[in-house]
Amino acid sequence: MYSKTVIDRFQNPRNAGGMHGANAIGEVGNAACGDIMKMYLKIDDNGVIENAKFKTFGCCAAIASTDMACDLIKGKTIDEALKVTNKQVLDLLGELPPHKIHCSILAEESIKAAIQNYYERKEKELKKSVKKPINYV
Repeated sequence: MYSKTVIDRFQNPRNAGGMHGANAIGEVGNAACGDIMKMYLKIDDNGVIENAKFKTFGCCAAIASTDMACDLIKGKTIDEALKVTNKQVLDLLGELPPHKIHCSILAEESIKAAIQNYYERKEKELKKSVKKPINYV
């Protein structure tokens, strides 16, 4: 049913857990199946993903997909990470049963959600750093 790679990633995830110092956190879920993925990224000042971790509540395919997605984006720029697709995740995992493909889609969406959160945080930081003009009377 599952490839050896999927079973290995499920039983021995390389990127499981939260991350102190993450500056991007994205969470996605699928109400129909109950899978919830939370991805943590540490992105440096040059826009390179230094580290990626995850916490996933879900099945074997969901955990394996998120774990593989983390490996795919480590060391990549934000732009490169945004180009990672669920097909790439599937290719590396060695396929998933048709009714589990949504797990790889969620993994792709978790990357995008984390990067969106990164930009939202940067925007808030920028707004805080902009000083209000002084009104002289």
